[in-house]
Amino acid sequence: MMEGNSSAGSFTPAQQFSIADLVVVVVYFSLNVAVGIWSSCRVNRNTVSGYFLAGRDMAWWPIGASLFASSEGSGLFIGLAGTGAAGGIAVAGFEWNATYALLALAWVFVPVYISSGIVTMPEYLQRRFGGERIRMYLSGLSLLLSIFTKISTDLYSGALFVQVCLGWDLYLSTVLMLVVTGLYTIAGGLAAVIYTDALQTLIMVLGAIVLAVKAFNEIGGYPNLEQAYLKAVPSKIVPNTTCHLPRVDAMHLFRDPVSGDLPWTGMTFGLSIMATWYWCTDQVIVQRSLSAKSLSHAKAGSILASYLKMLPLFVIIMPGMISRVLYPDAVACVDPEECARVCGAAVGCSNIAYPKLVVELMPSGLRGLMIAVMMAALMSSLTSIFNSSSTLFTMDIWRKLRPEAGERELLLVGRVVTVVLVALSVVWIPILQSSSGGQLFVYIQAVTSYLAPPVTAVFILAVFWPRANEQGAFWGMMAGLVLGLARMGLELAYPAPRCGVPDRRPWLLADIHYLHFAVLLCAATGAVVVGGSLLSPPPPPAQLKDLTWWTLSREPPQPSVDGTSQGPPDGSCSATPGSQQPSKAEGPPATSLKKAMEPPFWARVCSINAIVLMCINIFCYAYFA
Repeated sequence: MMEGNSSAGSFTPAQQFSIADLVVVVVYFSLNVAVGIWSSCRVNRNTVSGYFLAGRDMAWWPIGASLFASSEGSGLFIGLAGTGAAGGIAVAGFEWNATYALLALAWVFVPVYISSGIVTMPEYLQRRFGGERIRMYLSGLSLLLSIFTKISTDLYSGALFVQVCLGWDLYLSTVLMLVVTGLYTIAGGLAAVIYTDALQTLIMVLGAIVLAVKAFNEIGGYPNLEQAYLKAVPSKIVPNTTCHLPRVDAMHLFRDPVSGDLPWTGMTFGLSIMATWYWCTDQVIVQRSLSAKSLSHAKAGSILASYLKMLPLFVIIMPGMISRVLYPDAVACVDPEECARVCGAAVGCSNIAYPKLVVELMPSGLRGLMIAVMMAALMSSLTSIFNSSSTLFTMDIWRKLRPEAGERELLLVGRVVTVVLVALSVVWIPILQSSSGGQLFVYIQAVTSYLAPPVTAVFILAVFWPRANEQGAFWGMMAGLVLGLARMGLELAYPAPRCGVPDRRPWLLADIHYLHFAVLLCAATGAVVVGGSLLSPPPPPAQLKDLTWWTLSREPPQPSVDGTSQGPPDGSCSATPGSQQPSKAEGPPATSLKKAMEPPFWARVCSINAIVLMCINIFCYAYFA
């Protein structure tokens, strides 16, 4: 992709970056660093709980904002707008489906996680099943998923943005952003991440709304969108093909289960499985909810994030479609030579839809703000991933290698891991850049659908089926991993054919959509877990206390951060071996008791709000179906 960039015409910015833009960017970043430093000073971050869980003292609004910002990295801005430009609004289902997963997180999973007093997700599985191997495997898988689907895609898309807007070199912009991001993650811990997220979310949403309004004005308002989109055809086409034509079902969420690009069956069932993995069992997200002051705050945070997730259709996806209407030759190109000239990727240029809009439509000053926002989106998702990945490595892998490690050593290791992750991600960028240049969002979702469903199956059975045991869970995950990697290998060996090339892929790829594959994979894993568990002895009742939905005690344990649970007063929960030293990061017992209890009034307020939210969500689905 690089060779196309030096000569690419569209990378010389359309209007020169003005002084106003520069001032805005500088002011914005100084603000960010100031907020980071201020919030770090408020929380004692030299204890493990302070650095990794923000002292478990967050209110609902920064949690909701942070949940939204962590999931809306710049990868999603670019990916959603790009997929919108390529195929219409169906991709909004990925955002709206999150509503149900977020509610499940706050009402079902968080109470279980709080009562078991854990810091990381692998730690939960280890408490629930016993044994080390599941925990180590899950930590390794999470770290891999962060490098392949999160860090590298976010870096690539953020750098693509800077490149389209400023005409800088891709690597220069990447390194610059990494340095700023890394500095305040390493310095501040989770409190810095959550407060800066709240600031970014505010500016991201406002900037995106301003841009959306300007974009709709360009085409004469929402009523003209469908007509204009269906006419957006590039001037250079591949003869005797139809891939330059916009999809006829562009304005529909639910598409044909066999021939659709995002079949409604996959978007309903397959997507729910992936959403459950992402929102209910993924370290990056759950860590936000676990830092809540109380269960009510966690619930309110989920509701706020769900409302925010309703916005992307109107402020990211539709503007992406408008970008195709306004610049069809660039955004909708199908001729490989033309595409390589426009954006350096022969597969297609839908990824530049959003940056192109910003550069062309925003007035100076605001353009600087939007670029600052994209950098911010990038930084917020990166900071949260760096923080969560270093937590995983420190708590789950390093602790096992050195059980006697003290607090200072753990904090040091956490900071070193961040640096290593940064280095790995920079190395991965050229590989990602030369790989599927088609639609970034599809790349992220496809990789997720090969690796995540087994984890979903094991977590759901762990929480809801007390009979599930370690043998079943471990072999279920292994079976799922083998199947998922097999499909992923096929995908890399046989990429989707370009425009005008006949499809010669094996039926497993050509006929089974990746969202349908997620359903099959989850079912297969579940079957192995159930079979393996029934063939081996059940877990002892003492091991289930506080760890499944049916065995929650109403008297929560005191969470500790060193892998032991102090347990309820009767002491039936024995400590895990290998972590004998008492934790210095412990709050007084009162704080954890307060956490899982919630006043009935606020519990009712949260529940009513959740019902209203679901009604709005169902209405929107029905309206755009």
